[in-house]
Amino acid sequence: MTRPGRGEPRLTTTSNGAGPQPGPANLPGPAELPHLPAGETAVVDRLRRYLREQLSTQLSQRIRDDESSGRAPMGTVARRQMAEAILQDAAEAHAQAEMNQAHDLVKPEVEQRVITAVLDEVFGLAGLEPLLADTDIENININGYDRVFVRYADGRRRRLPPVVASDTELIELIRDLATRSGVEERRFDRGSPIVNFQLPGGERVSAVMAVTARPCVSIRRHRYTKVTLVELRENGTIDLALESFLTAMVRARRNALITGGTAIGKTTMLRGLASAIPAWERLITIEDVFELGLGEDADAHPDVMAMQAREPNLEGVGEVSLSELVWQSLRQSPDRVIVGEVRGPEVIPLTNAMSMGNDGSMGTLHSSSSRGAFTKLAAYAVQGPERLPMEATNLLVAAGLHFVVHLEKPRDDPSRRVVSSIREVVGADDRQIISNEVWRPGPDLRAVPGAPLRTDTLDLLIDAGYDPDLAERREGWWRP
Repeated sequence: MTRPGRGEPRLTTTSNGAGPQPGPANLPGPAELPHLPAGETAVVDRLRRYLREQLSTQLSQRIRDDESSGRAPMGTVARRQMAEAILQDAAEAHAQAEMNQAHDLVKPEVEQRVITAVLDEVFGLAGLEPLLADTDIENININGYDRVFVRYADGRRRRLPPVVASDTELIELIRDLATRSGVEERRFDRGSPIVNFQLPGGERVSAVMAVTARPCVSIRRHRYTKVTLVELRENGTIDLALESFLTAMVRARRNALITGGTAIGKTTMLRGLASAIPAWERLITIEDVFELGLGEDADAHPDVMAMQAREPNLEGVGEVSLSELVWQSLRQSPDRVIVGEVRGPEVIPLTNAMSMGNDGSMGTLHSSSSRGAFTKLAAYAVQGPERLPMEATNLLVAAGLHFVVHLEKPRDDPSRRVVSSIREVVGADDRQIISNEVWRPGPDLRAVPGAPLRTDTLDLLIDAGYDPDLAERREGWWRP
């Protein structure tokens, strides 16, 4: 079925006939789409999501097919031309489906601008695009333009061809991407040799230059941008008993820290816990770089205020730290405060928030064990302007924090991440936090029932829906 205007060319070509060219200069982005009434905006958003999904899926499949058959990878122009064809077909299919359901259709000129915006969102990433299109790739590390390494979700590691032609081009690519990211411009030059930001697809980028021999880039993809505790059980991160426990912990408004090593899945677990928060609660998220994205699901979390730290400007002023944002969040009437990563003096305002009525607050923390989290918290607290001694910090932590949830890689499958330990904080004794390991690591590091919960805590969790019988019955534990 042909719709009016669909026969018109969708993309212009360059004067040399090489086809549409990628690059930051021609990024229209969502902001350049026409202003639309609320009803039409929803239709356009539905089209954009469908096109992005189809483009990602089909490009990723082509990359896998080329790799498995030994074919040389497509060049940038060929990839973009293929993407154009994919999007044209996808737009037709989407229009047909919308007509079949008697939905309003996107006007042809608006549809074209959506297609162009999607193309430019993808191809503004230059040679990174095919790597980001492959959803099996979890980490991309570039140590100089010609040393590209990836790690797949199943643990495999490979070295891949360069994504740009020189170190200079790599710096320019990161600079362009950083400039277009987030709510603040993120500089990348000799005066600001470190930059962290988020790509349009949600991937986290960390880049360094000048303080290293060559520019280096690390890109981390979160495989689960929206995840529930049920889904974490289904993929083996937790079992049935832990799902019941963690759901009740959140609903009972217990304050918690998620700990573990680098790339162990702390942010994913934090998203999973947040899925158990009632939709009517007001959440304030505080991050160095936007990653959590809780406000993107307006049904699950309609009232979210996301805050991001800001770096100083060229004159060295204007910085807004995580610590300042946590303090400010308390003036914004939060039901819960969620800190993406606790890594400094923000631990003091966070634990203050936890003990001042904002129960149910959460954060993540790098730590090699659940017990080690307490030492880390004390070390971070002493960095703050208050210079709290360990004894004072321990009293503050004991008054605010209820649980520490620790993640590990199981011994029998290092490609997975599992909850290995959960500690209940019960008090402080001078220079020591007193805690009970209520779920302890089993032989394979998957958590099994440990010390009993305090009676008042158990009663609170049962009232919130916890079934303690699951921890007593073997079928509530990890299944082989």
